[in-house]
Amino acid sequence: MFEWFGKVNYCRDTKVDGFATHLRAGRLMGSACSGCGHLSYPPRADCPICRSGEFAFIELSGKGTLSTYTTIFAAPAGFTQDAPFHLGVVDLKEAGRLLAPFGDTIGPTEITIDMAVQIVPRLCDETESIKVYYTLEKPGTTWFKTDPT
Repeated sequence: MFEWFGKVNYCRDTKVDGFATHLRAGRLMGSACSGCGHLSYPPRADCPICRSGEFAFIELSGKGTLSTYTTIFAAPAGFTQDAPFHLGVVDLKEAGRLLAPFGDTIGPTEITIDMAVQIVPRLCDETESIKVYYTLEKPGTTWFKTDPT
């Protein structure tokens, strides 16, 4: 499943590979510990609080607040055609943080610290293998969700 991110997972087995399946279906998921209820994003196979290895995937709203951002002018190989581009760090409403590029609904002059954003799962099926990722969009942005099975 992690090849959908464009990377190969060198771990033979992982308990959180369902994350990619859900993201591909348009759902941003965290993990809720079955032992103590702690919510994590990104999903964790083992609870950082009680160390339980049992969890359930929980769909997150994708709502968050921009903590910081940067503009990439000198992009690494594979991203040079996109430079300059803007990346933001978001504190999610429910739990955790994530790093993502800004999408089409937020222009460079609109970006401000503490602004509300919506995380939107995306598919890039223009290549042979499916790529899944997410972008930062204006609150209220909608997207298509499918059945994750």
